[in-house]
Amino acid sequence: MQIISSRERHVYPVIFPTSYGAIGTINFFIINDGGSLTLIDTGIDHEECWNYFNLVLAEQGCKVTDIDRIILTHHHEDHVGLLKRILAIKNIPIYAHPLAILRLQMDVDFFRMRYQFFNDLYKEMDCFHDAQPRLERLTRTLNELDDKRLIANYIPIQEGDNVNSLEVFETPGHSPDSISLYDQERKWLFTGDLVLNESSTNAIVDPDQNGVRLKSVTEQRKSLAKCAEIDVWLTFPGHQTIIENHKPLIHQKIGFMNRKCERILTLLTEKPQTASSLAKQYYRSKYRTEFSLVMSEIIGYLDYLEEHQLVEKKKVDGVWIYSQSLEKNEEAIQED
Repeated sequence: MQIISSRERHVYPVIFPTSYGAIGTINFFIINDGGSLTLIDTGIDHEECWNYFNLVLAEQGCKVTDIDRIILTHHHEDHVGLLKRILAIKNIPIYAHPLAILRLQMDVDFFRMRYQFFNDLYKEMDCFHDAQPRLERLTRTLNELDDKRLIANYIPIQEGDNVNSLEVFETPGHSPDSISLYDQERKWLFTGDLVLNESSTNAIVDPDQNGVRLKSVTEQRKSLAKCAEIDVWLTFPGHQTIIENHKPLIHQKIGFMNRKCERILTLLTEKPQTASSLAKQYYRSKYRTEFSLVMSEIIGYLDYLEEHQLVEKKKVDGVWIYSQSLEKNEEAIQED
């Protein structure tokens, strides 16, 4: 196991190999300050992951009861999976963004609103029929809130807060509650799923707490640009390999996003289209196999292009029809 040390602080990466999606590994991190253990994220709720986590702890002469605090980069299941198992052993404070806490506590009003948000969104994007499996999963979640609810001692953290010498940066886009954690003294950055070495990160459409659609692609670009400005030696991502020299990689990611914008604009050259029509052309078979992620990507990019006045939309029979702006400005793709 790789151990990273600097100035009396040690990181024990828990790099768990997985076939979960195409991400390769699920990463979470134990920080040892000598007299204190901090856990950043908690992996996925699999027996193998739990056993591997305990093995990494044991190799360093530690156990679950030695953990003093947990910090979550966001609420997704592959980052909070072992929370219940850990909390069953020790009541540990959980530091998380307020929007993550809202989701982890399974607030009934919020999840009812969220179901209606997607129900309406898929109608407007002309994919309501194809969305039925997703809407059925959302219905099951509504019916299982009590079972899924994670009760814990939550401590909300936001931009500029500091937890055990880790500065909080809000980095939404992949999820509304995503944060990154910066150790300025050692120039370490823990980024969750913001930037990965070997694959792109989905910008996922979601509502805010008031039911307003968040501009996921715009937020993702701003979060990447924010992290590119931070002086970093090592970046610890939620998946795949630890990253050195993160700035060229981030610029590569933004360049890929620019090319995706251009491709979508090219698809709109022939004729005005709905979001679902664009998704089918752009992603082909993935439209069926990864429906919610594909539609999130297309909707997020259309929101971004509309914000930059590169596309226009009009509603016909309750469905949004997108077309290229008559005064299209190619340079706007490069701007934020």
